[in-house]
Amino acid sequence: MFPAAHALAALPESMASPVVTAVAGVAVMLGRAGGGYVLHLRQRIAQLSESLPMPQGKAVSLGGGLTDAGDSQDRYFRLAAESGGGIEGWINPAGKLYWVNRAVETCTGYTPDEVLAGDFIELLVYDKDRRYCRDQVRQVLQTGVATESELRLSTKSGGQMWVVCRWQPIRNEAGSLLGLRASMSDVQARKEAEYKLLESVAALRRAQALSEHYLRRSNEERSRLSALLDVVRMGILFMDTDRRVVFCNRALYGIWGLPPGDGFVGVRDVVLQQHIIQFIDDPDAYQRHVADVQQQQEPSEPFEIHFKDGRVVREFSRVVPGPDDVGEIGRIWVFEDVTEQLRVAAQLMRLAERDPLTNLFNRRRFHEELERMLADGRRHGESVGLLAIDLDGFKPVNDLYGHQAGDEVLIGLAGAVGAVVRRNEMFFRMGGDEFAILVPTASAQELSELARRVCVCISSLRFAFAGESVAVTASIGIALGPRHENDGEHLIGAADRAMYVAKALGGNCWEFARESAAGRLDRTSPAG
Repeated sequence: MFPAAHALAALPESMASPVVTAVAGVAVMLGRAGGGYVLHLRQRIAQLSESLPMPQGKAVSLGGGLTDAGDSQDRYFRLAAESGGGIEGWINPAGKLYWVNRAVETCTGYTPDEVLAGDFIELLVYDKDRRYCRDQVRQVLQTGVATESELRLSTKSGGQMWVVCRWQPIRNEAGSLLGLRASMSDVQARKEAEYKLLESVAALRRAQALSEHYLRRSNEERSRLSALLDVVRMGILFMDTDRRVVFCNRALYGIWGLPPGDGFVGVRDVVLQQHIIQFIDDPDAYQRHVADVQQQQEPSEPFEIHFKDGRVVREFSRVVPGPDDVGEIGRIWVFEDVTEQLRVAAQLMRLAERDPLTNLFNRRRFHEELERMLADGRRHGESVGLLAIDLDGFKPVNDLYGHQAGDEVLIGLAGAVGAVVRRNEMFFRMGGDEFAILVPTASAQELSELARRVCVCISSLRFAFAGESVAVTASIGIALGPRHENDGEHLIGAADRAMYVAKALGGNCWEFARESAAGRLDRTSPAG
């Protein structure tokens, strides 16, 4: 019985018909056991065939000697392939699909008959992936090496789905290539997740690129701003709301004498102050000023810091508002070394208000001080004294010995009389050989005593020119405001008139102006 079954199984597919089977069975059985045994064996084979269920897929020859009534192993494989969720198919060595399970209809909508009727790649595979799929099948058939790839399938409804394809060579016991096993698993959900992940990654990369772009732009702007602030001669210090240093430019290091290599970013203000107060004349006053400024929201008034080395630094600060003027982000301090500026200003002021020859205050400063003293006198009910001085005998010195000799006389006289004048009294050169003295809160007696001292001082001076001794004297007119006049110009006129009276009397004396109310001229005997 069993040798007959093996003989039947070995028949080629073209001879797999009932007639041929019967003939073959009879021939074999007749040679072995006779016709009755053959008939019994045929019935037994039919019973075995009916006891094994046939698969739902297309039943075709597998090219390796197996038929629809082939051995149970082939049928069990087909049953297993039909029960799986993925698409399973067999491809012959020519690259044609000759069996596929029912899962192809579930996944794509195409029935197995539709798939097997033509080129399965042309029907199932998405047009952009067809060439790739053909190359994969061809490569595995040529090399016999299994491979795996991902591609898209086209569904009957016009959609697409991603699958992972495993191309597995199938060989018989002799090692001959029978074809390929094609296993396709649905990975659409994974691909969608990958796409979403890729989109998220792409969005993150775009955001990162944009962030890096703005960061680069910000760094470039910061570098440009730092370069600009570094060439500014003013020291600039920016501190945040926690009073920590955020930025300081190069000029600040020079102004405060900070070591160039030290980084002060992040340092608290108290630490910075402890370093710089050692250079300041009055550290306590400066610290009080800083404490007051930090309590204010308005821009501070300029404050001059005097250094021990003679430098003067002018400082001011203001709060820096945040974006859209919401809150504040810190405070900026600006320091400017104004030492040279003040020196030049003082020099210009000296040139503007001092006589270049004698270094006494000039006529311009005289008028300013006269108006100021008269205003103070009227406010406090005090008198202001004015001495108008004109030299006697000065013109002959210029005529006989030249202007250089005259300048020497004026310089010597300015020094000598300047020593006689007290601290609250101001000495002026009005031009030529005319001088004046302003005295605040003066009395007639005090002015008379001052005039006497000046006359004595000038008359005692001696100058030698061309071997000869030369001397000059002074005629002085005294006016007292508001006793004589309450207006600056009128007070000067009153003093001048009194001075001319003294000169008419022979000089080297002083005279009081007439009182504005009584119209009387007080006369005082000349000095000497």
